[in-house]
Amino acid sequence: MVVDDVGRIINPGTLHGQVVGAAVQGLGSTFTEEIIYDEDGQLLVASLADYMVPVATDYPVVRAISLEAHPSPNNPLGAKGAGEGGIIPVGGALANAVAAALSSLGVEPRELPLTPPRLWQLIQKS
Repeated sequence: MVVDDVGRIINPGTLHGQVVGAAVQGLGSTFTEEIIYDEDGQLLVASLADYMVPVATDYPVVRAISLEAHPSPNNPLGAKGAGEGGIIPVGGALANAVAAALSSLGVEPRELPLTPPRLWQLIQKS
């Protein structure tokens, strides 16, 4: 669930797509997207066949609720920029959730993405 306040909603369909898309992009950077180089500095994920870009079917349904409680005072429509902000909190919120879930093991994730191998390493180190 994603909740935001966009001032005045001008196009609900576009807004919804932007907000949900940003959240899914945040999920991708949190769980799968990683730029990897070999020991010689050669990029190992140089194509979309190698780089794990998230798609809608990779994650459960993401729902968005957009509020109009605080219109922008900076323009006559009261509209604010919306959509891109949804990516910002995802990594921190989910890393904190993982830390809480694994707190009995002393696991504290400090690096993204939280891939299964990285989580397993954190668990093994604890």
